[in-house]
Amino acid sequence: MKNQHFKNVLELSFATFLISTSAVLGKYIQMPTSVIIWWRAALAFIILFAFAKTQKINLTFNSKKDKITLAISAIFLGAHWVTYFHSIKVSNVSIGMLSLFTFPAITSILEPLITKARFDKTHLLLAVLVLIGIYILAPEFNIENSDFKGVLWGILSALLFALRNIMLKSVSQKYDSSVITLYQFLVVSILLSPALYLFGIEEIKTQYPYIIMLALLATAIGHSLFIRGLKNFTATTASIMLSTQPIFGIILAFIFLNEVPSPNTYIGGGLILATVVIESIRSRKQISNS
Repeated sequence: MKNQHFKNVLELSFATFLISTSAVLGKYIQMPTSVIIWWRAALAFIILFAFAKTQKINLTFNSKKDKITLAISAIFLGAHWVTYFHSIKVSNVSIGMLSLFTFPAITSILEPLITKARFDKTHLLLAVLVLIGIYILAPEFNIENSDFKGVLWGILSALLFALRNIMLKSVSQKYDSSVITLYQFLVVSILLSPALYLFGIEEIKTQYPYIIMLALLATAIGHSLFIRGLKNFTATTASIMLSTQPIFGIILAFIFLNEVPSPNTYIGGGLILATVVIESIRSRKQISNS
């Protein structure tokens, strides 16, 4: 049981790292946000569809209710991606990622209201610690500058991401994670297809290596692993553990975009990492006692 729990935590952490690469790639790719998201979703759908076929995974759903849940959560996912990438585009990787990671606090408040999950005061405390870490990490904001706009878009993205994760909790127990993400990506690509006519696709000629990386690593593999992790943890627990993503993202931004972190980055990042360790230990004890 302990070894299995460690494997679950490790898998969710790896999913977090893969998803964190999307911020740097989203900033680096020189295309309109909605077009980037369309390519991301469409290519990820093709990759996962090929995987499901080779593995002979059942692609059917058992009920109409599950289909509706999946479709609505896919809309939240698409809107989350667009607002998140827009936040990064108007500000920078650090601002976009840090403002997005208000979502664990949002999740800890919304999950007991939307589902029958018991309200856990410890989750709220850990979410507050994450917010304090983000506050330390983030620079000062001015209502007239682009960073403030990035924060607003990032918080909206956080709300959409929290709603998507909570909705997927029940569905994730019934179906293979690759099937769930496959259909979500299909819905997102259909909804954003008008962007191809509005903005065109000429830029893909020079950007396709980065688009493929975004679709394969950050999207197809990363999100499939994360949804599979929802089977072993509550949405709130998974969200708090996913809060290591800004640390990965800031490191990658430093390496590939020359964004130099400030001393506050280490302090705030350490506080966020501490919440992940605490939650990992707590969830392990809960599983052992169950």
